[in-house]
Amino acid sequence: MQPCIMRKKIIALLGSPLIEGNTARLLDEAIRGAEDAGCEVEKIVAAHIDFAPCMEIFYCMENETCQIQDEMIGIYDKFREMDSLIVATPVMTMGIPGKLKSFMDRFQVFYMAKYYRGKSLISLERRKERRMLFISIAGMDLPTVFEGAKVTARAFGEIIDCPYWDEVLRNDMDNIKDIRTRPEVMEACYRKGHELGSLLMQQAAGV
Repeated sequence: MQPCIMRKKIIALLGSPLIEGNTARLLDEAIRGAEDAGCEVEKIVAAHIDFAPCMEIFYCMENETCQIQDEMIGIYDKFREMDSLIVATPVMTMGIPGKLKSFMDRFQVFYMAKYYRGKSLISLERRKERRMLFISIAGMDLPTVFEGAKVTARAFGEIIDCPYWDEVLRNDMDNIKDIRTRPEVMEACYRKGHELGSLLMQQAAGV
């Protein structure tokens, strides 16, 4: 009898408020790829979560949670338990949307544990397994248009011990309009999602 392999868990974080927009379509392809590889994926839409911005109360300097009791409290547990993360966001003002940035800023809970108390909420062994896939689109056709968003994503990945692993980027969306007219980008997201899922399932199988 073949041993039962536990499915790995991925969080798919959408930075756009448009659940049927271009960014969401790319994220859905990555999710499909990860699920086809055998992973369990939960989608979180940052814009649809009810939470306050970080108030720098610094309660989390000494505690593993935040003093602001809102929907982020449950999110922290999900991010501690996940095996990897997919972030999909449009570029806005050469960075990421404000609600997504506020979402990331609330992870001071993880920041303080790792950098202030010197005891990350994620073990070193689990950090070695966790990866972030970053998907982004931008309206403008500029060579530097993704730099701000990528720096933020990389910093977030380090804070939560889910290092930046790979990316799918597509600029010039002001002219493209509909990402479905670029099937190669949709396919790239599926492939990267499947690759991420496959790596995680191989780890689960001890390969």
